[in-house]
Amino acid sequence: MLRIKGFFTNSAGILASRITGFARDFTTASILGANIYTDIFFVAFKLPNMLRHIFAEGAFSQAFMPGFAAARFKGRFAMQVFLTLLAIIALLSLVVTLFAEATTAAIAWGFDASTRELAAPLVAINFYYLNFIFVATFLAALLQYRKHFAVPVFSTSLLNLTMIAALLLARDREAAEIVYALSYAVLVGGALQVLIHIMAVRRLRLWPLLIGGIKKKRDTREDTDRFRKSFIPAMFGASTIHISAFVDTVLASFLVAGSISYLYYANRIFQLPLALFAIAVSMALFPVIARAIAQKERAQALAFLERSFWLLLFLLSGAMVGGMMLSEGIIWLLFERGAFERADTLVSGGVLFWYMVGLVPFGLARIFSLWLYSHHQQARAAKIAGWSLGVNVIFSLALIGPMGAQGLALASSIGGVVLLVLSLNAFGWQQFWGMIRLKWLLLLAGVLVIEGALITLFKAAVGYDTLF
Repeated sequence: MLRIKGFFTNSAGILASRITGFARDFTTASILGANIYTDIFFVAFKLPNMLRHIFAEGAFSQAFMPGFAAARFKGRFAMQVFLTLLAIIALLSLVVTLFAEATTAAIAWGFDASTRELAAPLVAINFYYLNFIFVATFLAALLQYRKHFAVPVFSTSLLNLTMIAALLLARDREAAEIVYALSYAVLVGGALQVLIHIMAVRRLRLWPLLIGGIKKKRDTREDTDRFRKSFIPAMFGASTIHISAFVDTVLASFLVAGSISYLYYANRIFQLPLALFAIAVSMALFPVIARAIAQKERAQALAFLERSFWLLLFLLSGAMVGGMMLSEGIIWLLFERGAFERADTLVSGGVLFWYMVGLVPFGLARIFSLWLYSHHQQARAAKIAGWSLGVNVIFSLALIGPMGAQGLALASSIGGVVLLVLSLNAFGWQQFWGMIRLKWLLLLAGVLVIEGALITLFKAAVGYDTLF
């Protein structure tokens, strides 16, 4: 019962975050459109946001939770990990501040000198968001250990709300001033996330654990060594889809102005079903599988995985078909207003189409990677992620010329297919084929055919093809 409650809490929180995120994005599109200033802001925000997913949320949670559960002196272990990583992030933030223009050049190779000069201060400001979000992530892990999910998943909406407020307050100013307002709003949103986590930790009376971890000198070298060995490969293994998006941003900086924004808007839509379905399912599935394997209940772990596989396959396949067939319409509905024009819709719609090709592979690869993490095979998962990323980069370089931003999205999807195939190979093809049920495949095919027919009728009824 608790797992069901946790799953729905996670899904509701993710949905709230994505809805407010879309509100933020179409407010940004309406006020700023797709131009050099939006490109500058998205580059500045991309780096801390990517590192948040890789460093703070994905890898940290995967390595810290089992380590914390197994640690003999939990408070001491938690504080040693927290203070060490916080010091590293703070030092990295200082380096980015001191070498902001060099950092900008490293993440946006195609920007000329004047554009880099405009972007550098924003890169430095936005990077400090990583400090706030790491503190929030650490506190969230403690809350989740105590089976409290609401604050961690719902608090992400605070960032979106502060950015929307900044846009509305600065909407009548010059574009350069608006992107500065957005950047400072990012820091305010991060601070609010930390504050609400502190309130929850205090309410659940977890402070004695943390204070005791500072005061009491305990030997936790074995636990921290185990965390470090798990964290480093997990950090890379959790990064594939985010590094892929980052590579897209770097390469898109060589294209016409607005290309980075097209990729950003399309990727935001692609991330919605991925987060709402794949991430929510995996958050609920991971502790269940890990516990079953630890108790040597392999058949039960496989049964949980099989049910999650079919659930995700149905949900993601339906979202993929709908997203591909209605890509321009979705962009039009969410973003085409104000400074975001029809030409922007058409290009962004094409980018979304090719991103959606990779929805099912990326989503399914996520749950099969949990099998590797549960068996403490983080290094193998990292190697798989590395091969996927390498394929993505190769196809990005090959397709950017003939297809532009759309080629980058297609390359990302090809990398997702490679990620799934290699994850299944590590999982075991015999085990995978044992999960396949003909009746479910036939039902899925029927559902997708009906969905496609209904969308085709809808497009004909509204004159969709004449609009786009």
